[in-house]
Amino acid sequence: MKPVRVVTLCWVLLLASRLGATRKESPEEASFYYGNFPLGFSWGVGSSAFQTEGAWDQHGKGPSIWDTFTHSGKGTVLGDETADVACNSYYKVQEDVALLRELHVSHYRFSLSWPRLLPTGVRADGVNRKGIQFYSDFIDALLKSNITPIVTLHHWDLPQLLQAKCGGWQNVSMANYFSDYANLCFEAFGDRVKHWVTFSDPRTMAEKGYETGHHAPGLKLQGTGLYKAAHHVIKAHARVWHAYNDTWRRQQQGLVGISLNCDWGEPVDLSNPKDVEAAERYLQFCLGWFANPIYAGDYPQVMKDHIGRKSAEQGLEMSRLPVFSLQEKSYIKGTSDFLGLGHFTTRYITERNYPSGQGPSYQNDRDLVELVDPNWPDLGSKWLYSVPWGFRRLLNFAQTQYGNPLIYVTENGASQKLHCTQLCDEWRIQYLKGYTNEMLKAIKDGANVKGYTSWSLLDKFEWERGYSDRYGFYYIDFNKKNRPRYPKASVEYYKRIITANGFPNPREVESWYFKALEICSINNQMLAAEPLLSYMQIVTEIVVPTVCTLCILIAAVLLMLLLRSLS
Repeated sequence: MKPVRVVTLCWVLLLASRLGATRKESPEEASFYYGNFPLGFSWGVGSSAFQTEGAWDQHGKGPSIWDTFTHSGKGTVLGDETADVACNSYYKVQEDVALLRELHVSHYRFSLSWPRLLPTGVRADGVNRKGIQFYSDFIDALLKSNITPIVTLHHWDLPQLLQAKCGGWQNVSMANYFSDYANLCFEAFGDRVKHWVTFSDPRTMAEKGYETGHHAPGLKLQGTGLYKAAHHVIKAHARVWHAYNDTWRRQQQGLVGISLNCDWGEPVDLSNPKDVEAAERYLQFCLGWFANPIYAGDYPQVMKDHIGRKSAEQGLEMSRLPVFSLQEKSYIKGTSDFLGLGHFTTRYITERNYPSGQGPSYQNDRDLVELVDPNWPDLGSKWLYSVPWGFRRLLNFAQTQYGNPLIYVTENGASQKLHCTQLCDEWRIQYLKGYTNEMLKAIKDGANVKGYTSWSLLDKFEWERGYSDRYGFYYIDFNKKNRPRYPKASVEYYKRIITANGFPNPREVESWYFKALEICSINNQMLAAEPLLSYMQIVTEIVVPTVCTLCILIAAVLLMLLLRSLS
């Protein structure tokens, strides 16, 4: 998830006019499809360990790079917020499982905290048994509620000591450490976990962590660091897939995949070959960067060509994009039992050449500009607009590009409108309705989509945005120590989609919307009344007992005085 690149006002005005002149959505895109998802389609929600768990230094957990990043005091996170407590989910497992039951989901996608299981990141240094027990109990609680765990091994929170020891994902030795960690997880949980995700959105992890410095570990190795980090991540992923395939698959019968996030890139002008090429390049630099090695054995040719040419023009003897050996290509190709696909929004793309003399950078390597249509619904976050038809196109692109893979949608959701704390999140309902319907259309087109994970279960820590962006179905009051959860209207709406396994007919679907808003209106009133209820609770728990005690004391004194006077 990243903001659109800033372009000059004249570019925006010029290209907005071109959009209006050249782009008209077809009736098929604008129409709503009523029908059902395939039998057995899996509905779920997701989260990640660092964003929700809290308990950052409790019960033997070691520090992660994100703990170090948020504690640096350098203004790296909006409001200097940390995830030390976050949603306090470490201590609220049963409550969160109850919320999942309330949603009627089939699965829950969550991540394991590497430093909670291996405090130093290195298995030889010792395993934190309390961490093993925590996740084991959590998995058992999910299964007891008939909720399938989809478990991510690494969602950005690398153990800090591995960053300090070897430079994190800049070091090829990370594949060894990651493999040891993954094998521990397969050993401890693989008897019950049958869906494993190696990495979540490694593109953002590499770009923001090693290119722009906006994410942990905060390095700005422009034009080089992100490619090296991604190279080692791909190798690590392949190694873990082979480890599972060779050692655990026969006994555990599970699946191992990777979760890749990508927005859809649509040409500004479909009749302009350069715009069409730029949109294709956008997708290859985004999704293809990781998917192409895994499904075809090497980086996309357009990445190799562009980065290689610019590297040569910058006086470098070798391309800034690392090279896989023939042996590595063969080893990496085919290392995914399913493709996890995350998607949030769409961009219009047009070509724009950036001179190599501007210096190396991922943005310049792509030679394109990202634009948004001012008519697209604005969801509050600067980068996120509701463009449902792009989801269908991305799913169909992945289906044809990578040879009909089994697809699980691993992230898709909308943030809360800025400065809006109400529970009646009708904009999220509209987003959810539109995007899931376009997914249904893609399945009818032939896309092999087996499950959908809406992002996310709870409002949570949103990386460099702190707590300013809210993606949850459940609102959390982060000002209260116990982090209470409150259902938003989208809970009721999503529950209806899940129960119906699709969209049965216009009348019924329309009734879902009004029912959801009716329930959230009641919840809003209860939330607004909470300060009064808290005050009344204080009165009940403190004032009333105190007054009663005083009355008893006064009565006792009066009784003593009366007895004395009688005697």
